[in-house]
Amino acid sequence: MSFIASLQRPYIIAEMSGNHNQSLERALEIVDAAAQSGAHALKLQTYTADTITMRGAYTIEDKNSLWAGSELYDLYQKAYTPWEWHEPIFNRAKSHGMDAFSSPFDESAVDFLESLNVPIYKIASFENTHHPLLRKVARTGKPVIMSTGVASFDDIAESVEVLKSAGCKEIILLKCTSTYPATPENTNLLTIAHMRDRWQCEIGLSDHTMGVGVALAAVGLGVRVIEKHFTLRRADGGVDSTFSMEPHEMKLLVDESLKAYQALGHVQTEIQANKKKSLLFKRSIYAGKDIAAGETLNDSNLKIIRPALGLAPKHWESIQGKKAKTDIKSGQPLSWEMFE
Repeated sequence: MSFIASLQRPYIIAEMSGNHNQSLERALEIVDAAAQSGAHALKLQTYTADTITMRGAYTIEDKNSLWAGSELYDLYQKAYTPWEWHEPIFNRAKSHGMDAFSSPFDESAVDFLESLNVPIYKIASFENTHHPLLRKVARTGKPVIMSTGVASFDDIAESVEVLKSAGCKEIILLKCTSTYPATPENTNLLTIAHMRDRWQCEIGLSDHTMGVGVALAAVGLGVRVIEKHFTLRRADGGVDSTFSMEPHEMKLLVDESLKAYQALGHVQTEIQANKKKSLLFKRSIYAGKDIAAGETLNDSNLKIIRPALGLAPKHWESIQGKKAKTDIKSGQPLSWEMFE
């Protein structure tokens, strides 16, 4: 069975990113906490400062950035996951029955992840137009989950074509707002339907908002894959801790996303079988007082009340002015044979 076909409920990915704070022990604790919270997958990021940038290339000057004043090289040196940690982290995740995979940030990372036999590849938003990387990943034949932040529809179309032409058979695109944290107002979930129509593939969500509301709304729009950054405690600090979920929040997302998915059900046009007993407690037409044979039926001697043992209220107007064939006692439900 393909990965996409196996998605029988929302698939929740816990993104560790740099929240290990350069401690393997903490990284393994994060894996354990993600598993206990019910997450279905644990994801890393595979790069080094030297494979993603170079010293002196850029310093973040945006005062609104979480990383204002940091040189990119130093930031990535602080955030990266040592490659020798990947195998023990992946093995810990697998021991919990979780999938474990990563986002490669250059071609050498793909070779490394292939040596660990990852089942899936994730393409990060800031690499989604890195065509040489996309080709390298696609040639593995593994399913690809690609975030679409900082990319136009034209960019996404080019990247999807690159992946397909290089042999990728399964693509999941994640609607993504690449601000950290993101706000509900700039998430624009209505784009999901357009993405699904445009690329005829599964659409998920890479969610950098706080809380679970945005993710649950996405489930209501048909999303089956949700990625959220995850940490033990935001108060512990770390490069991505500010917009990461804590374990109790991840558990809430896992539980409530399943409920949201189950609630979608199917298109229902008839009364459900298990609700038919409740029909009794709808209203119907009753004699509101004693009615003698030959007496005219009207507003003064009829009532619309519960339960539904008499004629339906939709017949109210049509029986006005009819004459009773027999005596009708107050409190009797009306039936057709009672009047002319």
